[in-house]
Amino acid sequence: MMRNGTGSKTPNSFARLGRRSVGPTIGINGGSGAGADTDAAGVPGRARAAPQAVLRPGARQETLREANLLLITEEIFASSEPLSRADLAIRTGMTRSTVSRLVDDLLAAGIVREGSPMVGGTRGRPAVPLTPARRTLIGLGVEVNVDFTAARALDLTGAVLAEEIIAADHRASDPREVLLEAGALALRVAAAAAETGGRIVGTVLAIPGLVDSDERSLLLAPNLGWKDVDVVELLSSAQQSAAQQDSEHDAASFGASITVANEAKLAALAVAQELTEAEGEEQTFLYVSAQMGIGSAVVVDGVIEAGPHGWGGELGHISVEPSGPPCSCGSTGCLEVYAGKRALLQAAGMAADAEAEELAELIRSGHGQRAAEAVDHAGWALGVSLAAAMNVLDVHDVVLGGEFGPLADLLRPPMEAELTRRVLASPWVGSRVRASAAQSAPATTGGALRALRAVVDAPLDWVPEAAAAKA
Repeated sequence: MMRNGTGSKTPNSFARLGRRSVGPTIGINGGSGAGADTDAAGVPGRARAAPQAVLRPGARQETLREANLLLITEEIFASSEPLSRADLAIRTGMTRSTVSRLVDDLLAAGIVREGSPMVGGTRGRPAVPLTPARRTLIGLGVEVNVDFTAARALDLTGAVLAEEIIAADHRASDPREVLLEAGALALRVAAAAAETGGRIVGTVLAIPGLVDSDERSLLLAPNLGWKDVDVVELLSSAQQSAAQQDSEHDAASFGASITVANEAKLAALAVAQELTEAEGEEQTFLYVSAQMGIGSAVVVDGVIEAGPHGWGGELGHISVEPSGPPCSCGSTGCLEVYAGKRALLQAAGMAADAEAEELAELIRSGHGQRAAEAVDHAGWALGVSLAAAMNVLDVHDVVLGGEFGPLADLLRPPMEAELTRRVLASPWVGSRVRASAAQSAPATTGGALRALRAVVDAPLDWVPEAAAAKA
């Protein structure tokens, strides 16, 4: 399925993209946006210092420009309402002439755009609103999962410029073959998005497994049957192959960088954006998603807490019963063997390619006793595992994604029963279980978001004269 240039909005808003910086392992490090009570190092509860205050004595003028440009960019992207130059001068403490020069840089870079002047009740020039630019800089998110390959391109406003999803069976597959196909798909989506007038800034590939901290190598993906794969090299091969076949091919179709990240962490990033927009505040929750296995992540105040290696939050491999059935990871009794899609459909007596909606419909029809028992048992296992996580992490909201979404109402009762019984703090802090409304393949949205974060984190790199000087 392919969509080009739709301009439709993803459920998440880019208005808050500037709140945090996406660090090397999906965790959030660095600057905050308007109104956030963090300092320049991202420490909660402290007022943020002006950019000049965090620079070393004797900092070069270009360093000062870079820090100020970063601050202006974050303010624009973090604001829920368009800001004018005058607004930015008030918020940052910079002079209006300084703000105006910096805004000119952002306009030249295609990072922001000017709207129609707003005539107010005060004297002076009408305020010109500044918002993220449309169809100029594009992030590309790609996902290879057990039963599909997908790619999605977003611009800085959050509009989907192109996307494609292809069903496939990647169990026990050849990573070279699959990644070459994924690269070809991604290049088609990148080309379709570029036809709208923008350029790809970077590509992030989502994989359901452990990714090395070098952000290019997959260590282990049990459900794919992959181990020790240089994903970036294979994806780049697709670009080289396309260039050889088509002399008109743009060698920079994947943008300035290609990186790899865990699928569930990227999906959680997209869901965090979605929920933040819906509820007006940054969210804290445990994200649990069913594909063939179970992906998960821990989100605290909109931050994906992935740990020093990026491997944190693997709730699918918490042991429910140590003597239980063998798991594809090599252990036994993991949550995945009780509540993963494959295990759930098998326990329900349904075909391996059945959809969660079919399972839910069968149960609600009153003719699916075996299916109802399978879902109830999966809810029990989820409750046991998530209770353990809640006791350790002090995070009490659960968001169900992927194939769990359509089953949320059926899973909730057995889950909540176990959470009430097993979470130590349950008498004082209620647990909430809800479904994500994120679109299909949310990790592609998370990947595109992360790729675009490079623009907000280093806006000077995209200013034409500064980029030319570096080159």
